Amino acid sequence: MTTPPRKTPLNAWHREQGGKLVDFAGWELPVHYGSLLDEHRAVRTRAGLFDVSHMGEILVEGPGALEGVQRLVTNDCARLAIGEILYTVACKEDGGVLDDLLVYRLGEERFLLVVNAANSDKLAAWTAKQLAGGPDLRDASADFAQLALQGPASREILQDVPAFAPLAERLATLPFYHFLETRFDGAPVLLSRTGYTGEPGYELYLAPDAAPALAAALMRAGGARGLVPAGLGCRDTLRFEASYCLYGHELDEATDPFEAGLFWLVKLEKGDFIGRDALRRRKDDPAARRLVGLALPGRKIARQGYAVHADDDAPVGAVTSGSFAPTLDQSLAMALVRRDRVKQPLRVEIRGERVDARTVKLPFYTQPALRA
Repeated sequence: MTTPPRKTPLNAWHREQGGKLVDFAGWELPVHYGSLLDEHRAVRTRAGLFDVSHMGEILVEGPGALEGVQRLVTNDCARLAIGEILYTVACKEDGGVLDDLLVYRLGEERFLLVVNAANSDKLAAWTAKQLAGGPDLRDASADFAQLALQGPASREILQDVPAFAPLAERLATLPFYHFLETRFDGAPVLLSRTGYTGEPGYELYLAPDAAPALAAALMRAGGARGLVPAGLGCRDTLRFEASYCLYGHELDEATDPFEAGLFWLVKLEKGDFIGRDALRRRKDDPAARRLVGLALPGRKIARQGYAVHADDDAPVGAVTSGSFAPTLDQSLAMALVRRDRVKQPLRVEIRGERVDARTVKLPFYTQPALRA
């Protein structure tokens, strides 16, 4: 018997907005509200509002919480001050990636881990096993809805919400990967300067029953600034242009963070963590793969899994993500390619035809204001 997809607290709101709902990672979510392309362009030039309540949240707190989280992830959580966030990965003992996640430091010994929806149950079980007998741990996913307000107008829109107007000065100076805690209609809100689009933006965590009112308030405040509801479709094209990794594409249990270009997430010198010994060995492995950017002629699209060839018949890699990039008006792809072949001319096999591909630098798209 097929299990029906779960619904976020904004399910009715999506229907009211005309969202086309699909099953994604076991959740019923909008892929678009009429035009993926219009939503993509709105986020790049104005703002879009996303429902990301399907993401998982794990709370780790109490004595030993920092030590426990340090063991779970590759990045160095000890450098986080309260109110700061870092991006990291959790790895298996062999160095393969279990998930990429955000770590919020809520207190000296209190951390919130935000994990991908498809890996939420897996990460909750794995974390509980790894930290058994240590700090308190709780799968807090049911406690949160999450909205992502993304785009160059996002700060002004937040400041126009009456509940957030007193935060205007703090919002103007809130650094990238920092958060503050506030309230909306009496409900606690964790408001972070983060996102998955390559544009300036914010993610807001709050109780599920308060989410519809917050979505409505944001849309009212953003109407004059061109805010639109935005779905999963443009979230993917936006992250693709920004060359952000997507679990199940650029990352999985057979891929290590070095292969995916995430060298900066691995702090081998911080002390012991799961997968450290394997990653130390794999860092300079000549047989490893590397993530590369590819530009394709015309409108040819390279899909995940399409073979990448060099100067012989055997594939030297495979496409992880490919799309036409609306902002750049170009067909692009990311691919994991053997390290010893990345500087050779490459071709992608598309429907039986080997198409010449030009290697290009990642990320494809960069917004200078993102970290300002």
